[in-house]
Amino acid sequence: MSQKYKRVLLKISGEALGSTQIYDQSSITNVAKQIIELAQSNIQVAVVVGGGNIWRGNLSHTLKMDNISGDYMGMMATIMNALALEAIIKSLGFEKVVVYSSLEIKTVTTPYNYRNARVLLEDGYIVLFSGGTGFSYFTTDTSAVIRAIEIKADALLMAKNGVKGVYDLDPKTNSNAKFLPKLTHKMLVEKKLRVMDLTAATLASDANLDIVVFDMNGENNIIKIVNDSLDATIISNSEDN
Repeated sequence: MSQKYKRVLLKISGEALGSTQIYDQSSITNVAKQIIELAQSNIQVAVVVGGGNIWRGNLSHTLKMDNISGDYMGMMATIMNALALEAIIKSLGFEKVVVYSSLEIKTVTTPYNYRNARVLLEDGYIVLFSGGTGFSYFTTDTSAVIRAIEIKADALLMAKNGVKGVYDLDPKTNSNAKFLPKLTHKMLVEKKLRVMDLTAATLASDANLDIVVFDMNGENNIIKIVNDSLDATIISNSEDN
């Protein structure tokens, strides 16, 4: 089967690693195995993981915490998730994996440098980005777009849980929701489709970065989306995508 991309950035939610508990062994191992298989197929893979299985923004209000402190706790949650994913990848026998963090933790992460990240990707490393942008008020979606631009990824693959792509309405609450296989960045903003935050969408449009929104809840769906064999929504600047 032909591979559509050479270098991708995969954005997954923290919940992909565990929903009813912080980490689910089966879920995180499934994700790790697919990422390893891609890397062994000469696909250059970078990953951004959210932190929602550990920390949600509304918890800061419950704890009477200001938004900035809450955002940094969320960034630290993404570092924990990246370290957990790294550990599972290594336990499966794949040693060429590195965790970059925008928030430096010298003993367990590598300070982020986009030039070095590109070199490691070329050398077959799985590159895990954590710590968000390193600044408050930015989501992991924005971080994923920025990192994808910096490493010159062919596409940003946005994994969703149980939804095969973008719809004109919420398919979980509206049975008449229409699946949209192709969108432009402009349409994404104009229709106020909640795929990612406005900052991320604008950056992707300016950089002409293709975004592929897909459902990761299926057998080998991460592999299938790279091989262009899975229904998904492609978002680009071209109306002929």
